[in-house]
Amino acid sequence: MSPYKDKAFSDRLSEAANARKTALEVFRARTAIDDPAAIERQAARLALGTARETRLAARKAEREAEAARLAIEMAARNEALAKQSAALEIERAARALVLEAEQKANRDARYAARKARQGGPGKARGR
Repeated sequence: MSPYKDKAFSDRLSEAANARKTALEVFRARTAIDDPAAIERQAARLALGTARETRLAARKAEREAEAARLAIEMAARNEALAKQSAALEIERAARALVLEAEQKANRDARYAARKARQGGPGKARGR
């Protein structure tokens, strides 16, 4: 025998009516929209949501302010480093010029000493 049984039309009608009745009871069991407690809960949820959005906006503004402060601080630090680097370059260039001048003076002194030993120009040899 087959486990499937054909239900009668009246059985199907009664099952559908019971399902509608159960759905209606579930719907009525939910709190009504005009219920003061439901309105109060909804207002509390709305207030919590608004407070949350306010906190999030405040945190975002704080983060943006901190980022701006850090950007300004980094710009100032970079500017100071650039000035320091420029000062070092100027000092390095000045040292190079001084060294070059000293080397030229030493070279000129050696040249003059050699010319003096050899009897430089304008001097007669052997007189």
